[in-house]
Amino acid sequence: MSEKLMVLSPAPTANGDLHLGHIAGPFLAADVFTRYARAMGREVVLGTGAQDSPTYVVTTADRLGVDPRELAERSTKQIEATLDAVGIAYDGFTRGDERYADVVLDFVGRLHATGKLRLKPMPFPYSTRTGEYLMDGYVRGGCPVCLADGCAGVCESCGHPCAPGELIDPRSTADPDDPLELREVEVLVLPLEEHRAGLRAYFERTRPRLRPHMAQAIAEMLDRPLPDYPMTYPTRWGIRAPFPGVAGQVVNPNAEAGPWPVAAAALAAEAGGAVLARDDEPFRADSGWGVVLFHGFDNTFPFAIALVAMLLAHEGRYALPEWFVANEFYELETEKFSTSRGHAVWGCDLAAEAPRDLIRFHLAVTSPEHQRTDFSRAVMDRITTSRLVDPWNRVAAKAEAFAGAGPLPVSARSRAAAARMGERFAACYELPAFSLHRAAGTLTEHLARLDRRPVSAEDAGDFFHEAEALLRCAAPILIDLAERAGVEPGLPDGGPETITPRPLPRLSTTVTVAGLPDGGRDSATPRLSTAVA
Repeated sequence: MSEKLMVLSPAPTANGDLHLGHIAGPFLAADVFTRYARAMGREVVLGTGAQDSPTYVVTTADRLGVDPRELAERSTKQIEATLDAVGIAYDGFTRGDERYADVVLDFVGRLHATGKLRLKPMPFPYSTRTGEYLMDGYVRGGCPVCLADGCAGVCESCGHPCAPGELIDPRSTADPDDPLELREVEVLVLPLEEHRAGLRAYFERTRPRLRPHMAQAIAEMLDRPLPDYPMTYPTRWGIRAPFPGVAGQVVNPNAEAGPWPVAAAALAAEAGGAVLARDDEPFRADSGWGVVLFHGFDNTFPFAIALVAMLLAHEGRYALPEWFVANEFYELETEKFSTSRGHAVWGCDLAAEAPRDLIRFHLAVTSPEHQRTDFSRAVMDRITTSRLVDPWNRVAAKAEAFAGAGPLPVSARSRAAAARMGERFAACYELPAFSLHRAAGTLTEHLARLDRRPVSAEDAGDFFHEAEALLRCAAPILIDLAERAGVEPGLPDGGPETITPRPLPRLSTTVTVAGLPDGGRDSATPRLSTAVA
C-alpha cells in the first residue's frame, strides 16, 4: 500500500441533507480509515463533496416546489454541516462551481480530442407531451438484467448499467400516465468494449482486494458485452457539453465518476498544503498518491468499470485506484433510505439529539458491509447504552478511584495485552479486510473485559494502562471521548513501565450542542427539510 493515500468518498446528490444511509455507508468508513491511517504515520487526505448535476435535483425540487439551483445550494450547505456534525473530517469538498465544471470539461475534452469518444445514436424514452428526452431520475422501469424496478442509469439491485432506452416498460417519474416513445438521438459515447482487455487485466489484479458482492458484479459485467457508455445526455440540467455534434446536451452526471476524483484530489491536496499548477496533478500516475475509493455497491459500475475505463483511455496519464471498499444499503424500517422520497433520518437531526460518538459507534455496529442492515432509534439507544455508555462509565469510575496515584507499575502481562489489543484492531482497520462492524465488536469485547475485571491497588496501573490503550484503539470511532481524555489515536505496541492514573471522561446519552456533550459547532445553518408525513 502506498504511504501517501488519497481517500475518496463519492459526492452525494445535492437534493437534500445527508441521511444515515449515506453516513453509515462510505462516509463513516472513509473517515475512520483516514484517522487510523494517519495515526499509523501515513500521509492521508480525504475528499468528498456534493454533486448538483444529476436529474434527481430537478425531480426533488419539483416535488418540493422550489428552484433546483436553490435546492442544490442549500443541500450542499446541509451536507457540509452534517459531515461536521457527525465528525467526518474531510480535506477537500467538491461543489458545483466553475472550477469543478472546468475539471470535468478538461477531462472529457481530452478524451474527445484524442478520438476516444464517438458520436452514436442511442434510444431514449421521449415524452411527446413535454418534448423532452427522459433519463436517470426522470424515468423508471424494469432493469434489463435483473428485472428490478428502478430509475435509469444504474440498477440499485444488481449494480449493472441500465440505459434509459433499455428499460422495460418505461414510465415518467413526473407523470406515470404520460405516454412515452423511444427516439434515437446522437450522443457522445465511450466504447467500453475497446477497453475490455485493460479492464480484465486490472480487475484480475485487484479482485482479491474487493468485497465479494462487488467482485461478483464486476465478473458478471465483464462476462457480458460491455456497453457504449454515454458521456453526454440530451437534456438541459447539468454541465453543458461544448463538443461538436451534441449542441444543447450536457455531460452525463454518471460519467462525472471519471473527472470527479480528479477534482476532489486537487482540493484535498491543496488543503494539505500543495500548490498546484494544474488541478489534475495529484491524480496523475507519477504523483505518488495511492487512491482508495469508499462507495456504495450501487456505484460499482460508474466508479469501477466506467471510471477505470475512462482512466485507461487517458493512456497512463492518471493513477488507477488501488482499493475499492463497497458497502450495501443501510435501510430504515426495512426500506432503503431515499432523499428523493423523503424516507430518511437526517444526520443533523440525529446529531442534535444524540452524542456523535454514540452515533458513530452504532453505525459501526450496524455497518452494511456485506448485506443490508437496518436502523432503529430504539435499537440504537439500547445498544449504545448497554454496550458502550454504561460499561465505559463503570470502567472510568474504577480508574477514577486511583486518579493521581503513582506513578504505578505496569506489568509485562499488561503491556503484552495492550499489544494484542492493538493487533486485533489493526486487523479491523487495515485494507482489504477493513470492517467497522468488527472494530465496534472488538471495542465491545475489550470494554466488557475491563468492566468485569476487579481492580485493586496492586493492579491499578495495569487497569488504567489497558483502559487508555483501548481508548487509543477506538479513537478513530470515539473521536470526542478520545479528545476529552487527551488520548491520541494509535495502536499500542506495549506501553510504559509506569503510569499515573487520571480521571477519565464519562459518556453521556444527551447532548447540549450538535452531538457534542460539552458544546460544539454553530448549528444554525438553514435547513431545507425533505421529510414527508
